[in-house]
Amino acid sequence: MKRPEPQHMAYAAQFGVTDIVLNRSGLPVVDGVWPLHEIVKYRLAVEQYGLKLSAFENPSVTMMPDVILGGPKRDQQIENMMATVRNIARAGIPIFGYGWNPSQVWRTTPQAIRGGAVAIAYDHSKVADYPPVHGREYGEDEMWANLEYWIKAITPIVEEEGIRLGIHPPDPPTDSHGGLFPVLNSYDGYRRLLDIVDSPANSIEFCQGTISEMWDSANDNIYGFIDEMVRRDRILYVHFRNVSEPNPERFNEEFINTGHVDMYRAMKTYHDGGYKSFFVDDHVPHTHGDTAWGHRGRAFAMGYMQAMIEAIAKA
Repeated sequence: MKRPEPQHMAYAAQFGVTDIVLNRSGLPVVDGVWPLHEIVKYRLAVEQYGLKLSAFENPSVTMMPDVILGGPKRDQQIENMMATVRNIARAGIPIFGYGWNPSQVWRTTPQAIRGGAVAIAYDHSKVADYPPVHGREYGEDEMWANLEYWIKAITPIVEEEGIRLGIHPPDPPTDSHGGLFPVLNSYDGYRRLLDIVDSPANSIEFCQGTISEMWDSANDNIYGFIDEMVRRDRILYVHFRNVSEPNPERFNEEFINTGHVDMYRAMKTYHDGGYKSFFVDDHVPHTHGDTAWGHRGRAFAMGYMQAMIEAIAKA
């Protein structure tokens, strides 16, 4: 969710939620930084409902575009992000998630799924001929160099402050995302990321749906990758969602129990590997009579996750 709105906090508490992630939180940006007192206000608002504000994710794209693209303001924006990280830590928030794609999530025409519910979808053929959205092409070597520069600069600050930083995969993980090479569009891309600075402070905001889109069943599988990342203790939390097929160029979101991933097997893999963090509902389909926020779709996803966690834990 974006802000700790009273209706959303009460709803989350009533449905058994324990941890809150604020996505594109709406926090004011003052001189390129999230102010400490504003972060504390959000934490206190969440705690009034017996919930824990465990993470912020996806800061405003205005905060670090030159960091991602290697622009002239890169070093100043990194300094600002260092200050934001310090404020997040001092406000008592243990996780900060971010993305590496200023183009954000891409989707095309929504699609009807089970019972006429509506899910967001992606068809790369409909956008493949778009001109670069950031003025020019940004290739693989350049994007990796920019990411390495950032990771080496920010990780010592994150370690010093005692919190953890996690990166979200590009969604969708195609070979080109609006003219940018998406550095984390494969399992090996993640392994390369973690090897830049091998530290718990350099970890993953594990969007299972996106990661399952890049599944190459001939060479690897998502269950093995989940196990590998859990045992390395590099998964900060999981967007536990499902998609129609392991194809980054054509897929649609699904109900949690109707996509191509065996969600029981995935959940058991987290459990057996010793995963200790939390799961988040994400991109839920729009069902009959639902709200724009997706109250009904979220209730289904949250109930499904809680029942599965309990069943596996007690097996």
